[in-house]
Amino acid sequence: MTRTGVYPGTFDPVTLGHMDIIRRGAKLVDRLVIGVTTNPSKSPMFTLDERLAMVRRECAGIETDIEVVAFDSLLMDFADRQGAQIIIRGLRAVADFEYEYQMAGMNQQINANVETVFLMADVSLQPIASRLVKEIALFGGPIQRFVSPTVCAEVVERVEKIGRKGS
Repeated sequence: MTRTGVYPGTFDPVTLGHMDIIRRGAKLVDRLVIGVTTNPSKSPMFTLDERLAMVRRECAGIETDIEVVAFDSLLMDFADRQGAQIIIRGLRAVADFEYEYQMAGMNQQINANVETVFLMADVSLQPIASRLVKEIALFGGPIQRFVSPTVCAEVVERVEKIGRKGS
């Protein structure tokens, strides 16, 4: 039986922290599905298609069966459609744990056949959040330490199109 895991997120943009969890999560499963989703409470910098392409490109060198798929549904419905047994979630801090713990409990109530596995982000990557990367970029700050060079160029180009904040 193929062990399938799902790593969901908005990936707006995909960060080095995301990539750390993807690389490590890929070691736990035979097939890793990266579910790129929309989140009504977030205003994305990149379109869904741009985020899908970004994640696919960044994952190209990973030696595991990785699929990058868009979804706009309950995570547990998506996991079921993918044949997943595991949801992979990254944790950076205690605040993440509280939210993720509650979500894992709710997800277990929806489908007890899918387990949630938490991976701690590498210590050097723990502070990285897509939201903060975008905010730093919008104010003209350096983001090179948080994203790949290609993603950095894409974020900088997008900021130039939409305009920097501050003076």
